[in-house]
Formats: sequence, structure tokens, C-alpha cells
Amino acid sequence: MSVSKLSEEMVLAGCHVEVFTTTANGPAELPVEPGKTVNIDGVQVTYFKRLTKDHTHYSPDLLKYMRRHVKQFDVVHIHAWWNLVSVLACRIAVKAGVPVVISPRGTLSAYSFSNKNNLAKRLIHSFLGERLLKSSFIHVTSDREKAAMEQLVASKGTFNIPNFIALPEAISPMTTTPGEKLKLIFFSRIEEKKGLEILFDALVDISIPYTLTIAGDGEPDYVNRLKALAGDKGIATHLNWIGFQGENKFEVLWEHDLMVLPSYDENFGNVVIESLSVGTAVLISKNVGLFNYIEEKGLGWACENDAAFFRKSLESIANNRDTLTRIRQQAPALIRKDFDEENLRKRYFEMYKQIIHGTV
Repeated sequence: MSVSKLSEEMVLAGCHVEVFTTTANGPAELPVEPGKTVNIDGVQVTYFKRLTKDHTHYSPDLLKYMRRHVKQFDVVHIHAWWNLVSVLACRIAVKAGVPVVISPRGTLSAYSFSNKNNLAKRLIHSFLGERLLKSSFIHVTSDREKAAMEQLVASKGTFNIPNFIALPEAISPMTTTPGEKLKLIFFSRIEEKKGLEILFDALVDISIPYTLTIAGDGEPDYVNRLKALAGDKGIATHLNWIGFQGENKFEVLWEHDLMVLPSYDENFGNVVIESLSVGTAVLISKNVGLFNYIEEKGLGWACENDAAFFRKSLESIANNRDTLTRIRQQAPALIRKDFDEENLRKRYFEMYKQIIHGTV
């Protein structure tokens, strides 16, 4: 969502934007004609066939097209890392002398290095990735990500600009009296790094009445293990698994008292802004990129990624409903001000200008 929104906003800013991507749609393929450029919301998009069905996304056709056309562009913006499209496209652009900016999107972090396929990642980094990163600019979306990135990699320069977030139409603050139970919601893709096990441990023997809605999907085996874990811990009757939510996501968030995100690693956290845009306060781990913003603006709570800390925070929040009410009333207007699309559009446009003209 962040990449497509950025592309659309840069078109509105007067830029010519083209997106090269693959037909990847999980293990399946998108129902598009490979190699054909189509206009999607004002953005020229070309999909290329991939050979691998995993996260490497190897696409010789995309890379071949890139070699032929890369010099037509003033700057190449690469999103994510650790796949053969991102790394090899970066190599092509660097070799051609075209400026490159990389948005890791959470894929280049200390957690990423130590998580899945860590040996392969270290080999890629040693033999190719480190050199390419030094020849590129880095775009991050939070102070936490910026600090982590500057410790991990050297680059030609770093830009810190938040994601574009598609915000809903203004929703009137909730006027109903909060119920006896604290209505919690976890709203994200269900995977290991999101830390649901920590939240489950926090809810065992908690002293407040609550319900927890889990909105999102993930690998079936992992989701089933989590459901079994909830049963083993005796909290299953408090949980409501509602699966992936699309166009109605803002209404679902609005209906709850608190959005909880106990991630082990999160460079930004779009759902934090989405939740606050409808007035629903947040409790997040300090591994979420936006935790400084949340604490500075008084829009929620951040704690260490530990079950005891989350349990203590939840009990405190439940006994201080006035703060939830204040956030419900104040957050929507503040989010619209701080994440104003016109302002962000200018900041991204200026980033590209500085990169192109070498004024960083």
C-alpha cells in the first residue's frame, strides 16, 4: 500500500513514474499479461514473469528490461531487500550510473539478519549487498529505523520520511460509554515477528475483563498453532479470530478500545496510524518504529517487548479509561495534520531532487 500510494502521489506532484514488478501473488500469479504496461491510478505499471515461486522473485525478463531502459530515468527507487529483483536491479542501476534510493521496508534490520535465511543474507551482504548499499541512498520511515540503519550499513545518505497512509473519511468520535470489558484488537498479518505469543502470555491471569479480536491472516499451520496455544493457556474463549479485513478495516478498528501490536521488529507500522486516524488508542512494543511519535504525542503507550510489561500496561489502561476517551477525541485531527498528503508529497519530491542534483 505504501509503495502504490507513493507512486500515485508523485504523479500528482508532476513526476513521470513507472513501476517494474513481478506477477507474484503469494504462491500464485496475478491475472495480468506479463510485459504489458498498464495504467493503474495514473501510474504506468509493467508486470514481469518470475521463475521462482518463493520470496526470491527471480525475473530475468524484468532485469533484462531494466538493463535496456534504466538510463531513461533520473532515479531508481527500490523497495525492500533480500530478493533477486531488488538486489540485482540495484546492481544494474549502480553500474549504469543512475542514482538509487532504497526503502528497506523492514527487510534490512538486525532482526532480519538474525531471522530467516540468515546465512544466505550474510553471504549476499558480504559479496554484493554491502557494496551496493554504500553506492545508494537509504529512505527510512521512522527515527528508530534511521538509528538502526546507520548502525548496520553505510550509504551515500539517509532520508527519514513517513509512509503515505490512505486515511478514511472523518469518523465522528465515539460517544457511547465504554463497556465493562476492555476491547482489544490485533490488526496485522499473522506471523512470528508480530509477537502474538507475547500478548497471549500477557493475558494469562490478567486481572481485568477483556476481549481480543485478531484481524488478519497468515500461514495456516502457524495460525493453527496459535489457536492451539490460546487453548493451552486458557484464553481461547476471550478471542475472536475474524481473518483478513479489507475495505471495512477502519470500522473494525473504530469498534475497539485499544489496538495492540507487540512486534519484535517493525520499521514503521501503518496500522498504528490507521488505528489512531479513527480515534482508537494503541499499545505497541518499543520495537515498533512509531513508538517515539506515540509517546511524544500522547496517543498511546509503548513498552518493552515482554509479557509482564504488556500485562501491567493493559491493567493500567483499563483502570484509566479517561485517557482512552481523550485519545478517541483528539487523535483523528492530529493524525490528519501530521500525515498530511500535500506536505509528505513535497518532502518526497525534495528528496528525489536532492538525489538527482547531488545536493544531499
